[in-house]
Amino acid sequence: MNSAMPSTRPNDTSTDHVTITPSILYFGTPVVLLSTENEDGSVNLAPMSSAWALGQVIVLGMSVDSQTAHNLRSRHDLVVSLPAPAQWPAVERLAPLTGRTPIPQPKRAAFRFEPDKFTAAGLRPEPSELVRPPRVAECPLQLESRAAQVRTDATGAFLIIEAHVLKVHADPRIVIPGSQHVDPGAWSPLIYNFRHYYGLGTELGHSFRSQTPRHSF
Repeated sequence: MNSAMPSTRPNDTSTDHVTITPSILYFGTPVVLLSTENEDGSVNLAPMSSAWALGQVIVLGMSVDSQTAHNLRSRHDLVVSLPAPAQWPAVERLAPLTGRTPIPQPKRAAFRFEPDKFTAAGLRPEPSELVRPPRVAECPLQLESRAAQVRTDATGAFLIIEAHVLKVHADPRIVIPGSQHVDPGAWSPLIYNFRHYYGLGTELGHSFRSQTPRHSF
């Protein structure tokens, strides 16, 4: 390689940046499956990647015309289930489905109505203990939650939900024995990276605040 040519490697901080206008900003966030209750008592299951945590509060963002948004405006119980990377095909089976009928105009070209999303995705509902919607049995982490605040964002196009986590269910294989900690070496979330699915790579290091042992590299 000509040494006079600039490097374009991502970790080369000397590379000049370019201005771009991406159509979406899913810059690598975990996928979650949201279980909510429909008006008739049936269940809606929806995938999303606009989710993050503040202590014991999960902040969620979704389209205002989705069935999940419709449900959470009046029924605040929900379950946030986190799939593992190998479960991405089930997530993708859910992706083109909507529980909203009639289908909102912006979705009609790409989505189809499906009342039984668990079956369509090949997933199994598991009863919750503190909320009405079920958990996704196959997901290694399941967070029973209740929405404390439901509001639209600044544009009016999205609904922002602040949900208190009431109970966490974890596959024992991802929990450090004798502790309350998820083992970051055993657990890998499914990541949605600019509309592509990924898992985590190998550990690079850990925060000084970590309460779990460092894994050998």
